Amino acid sequence: MGKSNKKVNAAIIVIGNEILSGRTQDQNVSFLAKWLNELGVRVEEVRIIEDKEKDIINCINELKDKFKYIFTTGGIGPTHDDITAQSIAKAFNLSYGFHNEAYKILEKYYKPGEFSEGRKKMAKTPDQASLIYNPSSGAPGFIVKNVFCLPGVPSILKSMVEGIKNKIVGGDKILSKTISAQTVESEIAKSLADVQSQFKNIEIGSYPFFRSGKIGVSIVMRSTKNEEINNCSKKIVDFLSNKKIQIINRE
Repeated sequence: MGKSNKKVNAAIIVIGNEILSGRTQDQNVSFLAKWLNELGVRVEEVRIIEDKEKDIINCINELKDKFKYIFTTGGIGPTHDDITAQSIAKAFNLSYGFHNEAYKILEKYYKPGEFSEGRKKMAKTPDQASLIYNPSSGAPGFIVKNVFCLPGVPSILKSMVEGIKNKIVGGDKILSKTISAQTVESEIAKSLADVQSQFKNIEIGSYPFFRSGKIGVSIVMRSTKNEEINNCSKKIVDFLSNKKIQIINRE
C-alpha cells in the first residue's frame, strides 16, 4: 500500500431493496469503514439506494469525482434485479459483456451442467474492468476506474477485500481515543465546545450510552496526529476531574 500526506476519502453505496425494506440489516458499511480507516482512507459519505438503473447511474456520476474511491455493495449476483454491473457500465459509457477471465473462473468453479444462464451473468462486467477475486464462492467482483464493486453478502465481501489492499493508496492513518464518563451530554456540552475550539484539527464527538445500569457519555477524538489527540485528551480529563465526573474507561 502506498502512502500520502493528503487526506484520502471514500464513499460507500449500498445497493439493494432488501436493505431499504428492512428485511436485511446492513453489516458491510461498518466493516468497510473500519477496514479503510486502517489503510488511511476516511469514509465521508454512505448512500443506500434501490436496485434501479437510473439511481445507480446518477449516484455514481454524482460521487465519482468527489471521492478518491467508491465502494458499492450488492447487485452483482445472478438474478434479474442484480443490475449493478450494467448500470456502472452505462455510468462510464462503457460496453457491458462477458469478462473472459471471469467466465473461465466460474466455468471451472461450477460442475458440468450447473453453469446456468444466471450464473453466467456473474461473468459479465463493464469493459476495461479488472477483477476482484472471490475465494468464498467463485463469482468475482470488479473494479472500474475508482469504483470497487463488491457483493452484498457480508461473509463473502470480507473474504474478498484483502485482494484489493494493494490497490488502495491511503493517507495518514486516522487515530482515535475514547474517554467514557458517567455523565450526560448537557453537563459537559459547553466544556467540550471549549476544548473543540482549542483543537480545530481534531474531530470530537460525544455519544450517550446506557449499559450495566449506568448512563454515560463516550467522548471520541479522531485525528491523524497522535500528539494532538493526547493533548486534547488531557484537556478533557482535566475538565471532567474539575467537575468531579467519574471516568469509567479510556481506550
